[in-house]
Parts: sequence; structure tokens; C-alpha cells
Amino acid sequence: MKTIIKNATIVNEGKIQNADVLIHNERIEKIASIINDVNAEEIDATNKLLMPGVIDDQVHFREPGFTHKANINTESRAAVAGGTTSFMEMPNTKPTATTQKLLEEKYSIAANNSLANYSFFMGASNNNYDEVMRTNVQNVCGIKVFMGSSTGNMLVDDESTLSKLFANAPCLIATHCEDESRIRARRAEFEKSDSSAEMHPVIRDVEACYLSSSKAIELAKKHNTRLHILHISTAKETNLFSNEMPLKDKRITAEVCVHHLSLNDSFYTKLGNQMKCNPAIKSKFDQNAIWEALLDDRLDIIATDHAPHTLEEKAKPYNEAPSGLPLVQHGLLLMLKHYKAGKISLEKMVEKMCHAPATCFQIKNRGFIREGYFADLVLIDKNINYKINKKNILYKCNWSPFENDEFSYRVNRTFVNGNIVYTNSNGINDSINGNRLTFNRN
Repeated sequence: MKTIIKNATIVNEGKIQNADVLIHNERIEKIASIINDVNAEEIDATNKLLMPGVIDDQVHFREPGFTHKANINTESRAAVAGGTTSFMEMPNTKPTATTQKLLEEKYSIAANNSLANYSFFMGASNNNYDEVMRTNVQNVCGIKVFMGSSTGNMLVDDESTLSKLFANAPCLIATHCEDESRIRARRAEFEKSDSSAEMHPVIRDVEACYLSSSKAIELAKKHNTRLHILHISTAKETNLFSNEMPLKDKRITAEVCVHHLSLNDSFYTKLGNQMKCNPAIKSKFDQNAIWEALLDDRLDIIATDHAPHTLEEKAKPYNEAPSGLPLVQHGLLLMLKHYKAGKISLEKMVEKMCHAPATCFQIKNRGFIREGYFADLVLIDKNINYKINKKNILYKCNWSPFENDEFSYRVNRTFVNGNIVYTNSNGINDSINGNRLTFNRN
């Protein structure tokens, strides 16, 4: 099977250029100014952007155990419709992925049901150290440590366990950082029966994030751990990270999520529990600071932390409503909207959403438009009118905090391993599943 993408405007590795791309089976065979092959199907990409597929390093697809909200099939469909070709999913399912057997069961589900390429984090707990140490670093993206409680009961707060994990982890540790004792104290002080979502960043405040992130970094520096801190949400935390070396040489890296870049606490009046998430969306000051840190390379990756719940669950009182919002279908669109507004360049957007996750996690042969690499690609229409609505939302929960928002970009086609899995005109191609991600690690 051969496909030539003709006349594309390619955004890749810090450059924008016009060229053709030849795909042969799963791989990119050739990139050149003009490619002709009578045996290849041609796709005219004139006036369209071509970029590597997005690699989302933090999603919650809810399977097993919470499939009334989402499952691997439904959310991977939404992912490819939004230009995400690979995802890394979190262990706080039911049961939690805290044994190698349970972890492999999730991989089996994905092998049969995921349209996108996939990897799953091994979950750490206070009492599964030996299981964590058995993780195969060649085909598992990393180890997830909840240093603050969130959806699912996976808090790791035993000091000796944390020290052992940071000292001996066989691969990257990814952390959720919020200080649990601080949150409990703030909840006791500020949460009332009639509290609303506006209290969320008061209870899960800046200091709760900073105390935990700084502790994780202290442990990582002590043990030379490969540490990746997820969803940075505060100005204070941005000063914990460095831009003094290339990403490939960093031992401590960080992620920022599209909702923390796109929203601030002024939106709680409009969205309420729909934007309730952990860590909380905070002030405009914090939002501006994480933008600055993203653009100067203190923060390394843009992700979604896609975390769907039903509208019925979100409609409960603040104290009962779960945290998290669905984003994987619209993360790229949101960042393109920020590009249109002059907040970020196309080159920087692709670096943070495609190249950096591949580099950070040492993913084999993905994340770049290079000859010999897997053909995970996204073709994007520009200068069109596109609105998010119930008819085009593919999340199982069927809502988005950005419903009715308008965009001037739209995903035209998504390629996963050389196969067209989504077209704007024909929708989802369910006939071919994605592959398990592999990693270049010793």
C-alpha cells in the first residue's frame, strides 16, 4: 500500500516547508519536493497543514471499571478525530493497574479496541513496590505515582515507599503532585455543604501544588530519578524547572495541559463543575506564567489529561461532583486557536505536542516526520468555520466544556501507522487498530 500526500505545508522539527510525503505500508518512505509513483494513491494537500500525529502523554479512558463514562474504543475514536495518534493512559481504573497482570489486561483490551497507538502506565501504591520493579521498560511508558489523591484511591504517601521508588525505578516516574495534608486542612477550613466550583482553586491551592512538586524534585535530585511532573498549574511551580539543557538531557521534565492554558478562575461562573479538575484551574496570573514557562522551555510537553465524566455526575453539588473534563478530541484545535491568536507558533506547538513527548519518553520511531518513521500524521484544513457541538463530539460522555466555541481549523485526515483512520468527510475507519508503543531504553 502506497500513498503520496502531495503539496503539503509540513510543520516539523522547527521548520515549515512545502513538500510531498510518500507512505509505504506503515512507514514514511520518502519526503521530497516532488514525488511521483504510478502505484500510489494521491491525496492533494494543497493549502493544508501536515504535522506529526499528536502524542498525548496523559489520558484517562476509564476502562476497566468506569465504562459508563468512557472506554478505550470510544475515546480512541475521539482521539484520532482530533489528530491524536498515540496516547498514554493512567492506572486509576477499577481495578487499578497496580500488578503486571492487571496492566497487561489493559494492553489486551487496547490491542482489540484502540484505533490509536497506545501505552499504559504502571501504577504505584504504598504496597506494590515489587510489582513496580518488574515493569518492562521497553514496552511500558512509565510508572505513575499519585503524590496527591485524585479520582481513584492511589495515593502514595508512605515516605519509605516513595524513597525506594525514586531510588530504584527502572524508568521514568510521572507524578500527580498535590500535597494531601494541605488539601485536607483547606477543605476543613473552606468547604461547606453549599460550596460551589469557585472554591476548588481555594481548597486545592497554589501551595498544595508547590509543596508536592518541590518534594518530588527534591527526591529526584537526591536519587537521580528520571522524573516527569504532570499538569503544572501554578506560577510558583514554573520556577522549579530549567531550560538550560536540551530536553533529551533533562532528568526532570514537566507537562502543561490545554485546559490550564485555555481557562482561568474567571470561567468558573460560566462552567462550574464542568471545569472542576485536579489540580485546579487557577488565576489569570498562573495561566500567564505557565504560558511563559512553556514558551521558554521550562515546561516541556502539552497534553490534555482527558478525564471524562457524565453530565449527570458533573451536575451534582460541588462536594460530590468528580474532577476531570473531556479534552482529547479538541486539544489540538484549542492549541491551533491559540496559534491563530498569536500565543504560540506552529513550530512550537508541534514541538510540544508531538516531538517532545516522543523525546521525553524515548518512543521508538514516532513523533517526527522522518523517513523510516511510522506514518502517524495529521492533515489540517485551515481558514474554515468549525464549531464544537453534540453532533460532532465523539466522547462517550457527549459533552465538552468548549461546546459552541468556533475554530478556523479542522482535522481533515488522521493517519495511524500509514492507515487513514479518520477523514472529515467519512468519519472513523474502524477496520484497523493501533499498535503498542515501544521505547528506546537500556
